[in-house]
Amino acid sequence: MTTVLVIGASRGIGFEFVRQSLQAGERVIATARDDAGRERLAALGAQVLTVDVANPASVSGLAWQLDGEKIDTALYVAGVMNRADATEPPTQPEFDRVMHANVLGAMQVIPQVAPLVATSDQPGGGRFGFISSVMGRIGGVAAGNAWLYRVSKAALNMAVASAQPCYAGVTMVALHPGWVQTDMGGASAPVTVTDSAAGLRATLAALTPSDRGRFLNYDGTPFDSW
Repeated sequence: MTTVLVIGASRGIGFEFVRQSLQAGERVIATARDDAGRERLAALGAQVLTVDVANPASVSGLAWQLDGEKIDTALYVAGVMNRADATEPPTQPEFDRVMHANVLGAMQVIPQVAPLVATSDQPGGGRFGFISSVMGRIGGVAAGNAWLYRVSKAALNMAVASAQPCYAGVTMVALHPGWVQTDMGGASAPVTVTDSAAGLRATLAALTPSDRGRFLNYDGTPFDSW
């Protein structure tokens, strides 16, 4: 049975990804940061771990919670938004909040999880995806809104690209989930949570070693630049 790990799964895209994976007959390990999230995931049938990616001490305990696991597909979904534009300097607490969840959390997770993904027996090796955003692309920036969020996603993209050469048995990709109807994306977004999660699952399943280190849309379309 395929084993899937979803980090940051208590709501939105992560929760739907867990639901669809379980429906497909996969074994799912999912992380949440609070009891309410744990209860929602457990009700679906997932194996639930407590991890707060914004808390370095919490993330550092992930390895022992996963001891002995063989992960076929991992997805880092956790992230937070800040909508202030470039006319407003971020405070240090807000900078730390966004960068800890969106960047430091992922950088702490990679050395703990990637070796487990490398043990996958699936054809082409294990897959490790990271939810990023087109807002993190440096080329063609047309607006200054959410500039701290943009910076964090650009940093995440570099973290994924930099980590890839260290893990030969893993295909690591940054993924844009679309503009999705979540608390972050808003009700007017054009992509449903169901469609985004389904696209992400299909894209991860279709990855080959030639995709290592790429930046892809949720439908599998590659971006021509970062």
